[in-house]
Amino acid sequence: MTVNPITTGRIQSAIALASSKTGVDFDYLLGQAKLESGLNANAKAGTSSASGLYQFIEQSWLAVVKKHGAEHGLGWAADSIGQSSGGRLGVADAGTRQAILALRNDPAAASMMAAEHASDNKDALEGKLGRTATGTDLYMAHFLGLGGASKFLTTMQANPDASGAALFPSAARANRGVFYESNGTPRSLSAIYERFSTKLGAAAAGATGSATTGSVQFAAQALDMDGSTVVTGNNESAEDALAWATSTMGRFGTRNAGFNAGQNSASLLRPTPDTARLAYLMLAKMGG
Repeated sequence: MTVNPITTGRIQSAIALASSKTGVDFDYLLGQAKLESGLNANAKAGTSSASGLYQFIEQSWLAVVKKHGAEHGLGWAADSIGQSSGGRLGVADAGTRQAILALRNDPAAASMMAAEHASDNKDALEGKLGRTATGTDLYMAHFLGLGGASKFLTTMQANPDASGAALFPSAARANRGVFYESNGTPRSLSAIYERFSTKLGAAAAGATGSATTGSVQFAAQALDMDGSTVVTGNNESAEDALAWATSTMGRFGTRNAGFNAGQNSASLLRPTPDTARLAYLMLAKMGG
């Protein structure tokens, strides 16, 4: 499915906001969303309850909303989630339950909860590993769960050539393409890790490919509000403001025709007067 560049721009803005609020790497969150859903906020798995930008299954979503929802304006949702004696999370009211699960398809809510979940995993992994967790480490926690990732990473530190399939036989049976080469040879832990690292990097680079174009188009939409004239803080006309927005986006530089996810996305997350103006133009269409 092809995602509209304007929609992509909104999704990337939601991810950038989640990154800035939690400190979780923007590149990682963008790459994860690209791998999980192709940046399609309405993606739905055919074989599980996974849904949304980050493909949260129902129990994982309820858990992260219960833990972090109140921090981000979702107190009503967090307060509605209860836990059975067996540890299963649920919502008593069917309508409220449906509304909470539907938030998985909201880019802002999904990005924020994905970032909080990654932040929790980051803290736990760093405590276990005694080093800074990388984006690939976080994806291993997403893929294998926190306990599985800890086991994978600590074993890899000691023996990088160990067989991943031997260490995780159940996961290997369900994910042969991850744990085995095309000829059936089991991949080592280091090979599996490097494969995820490459896929994350490629996904983030590909996702940012249309960021500049999409964001400028979004700014253009913000300037065209039912024929009215948008006036900026400098009393510019809509046309002048659009010209400024286009040149500003160009000044951020490109990587594969998109944002440089290191230097340039960092500058976006530490607003200057120019980036604040650009954000105003983008938010105008959204009623911000």
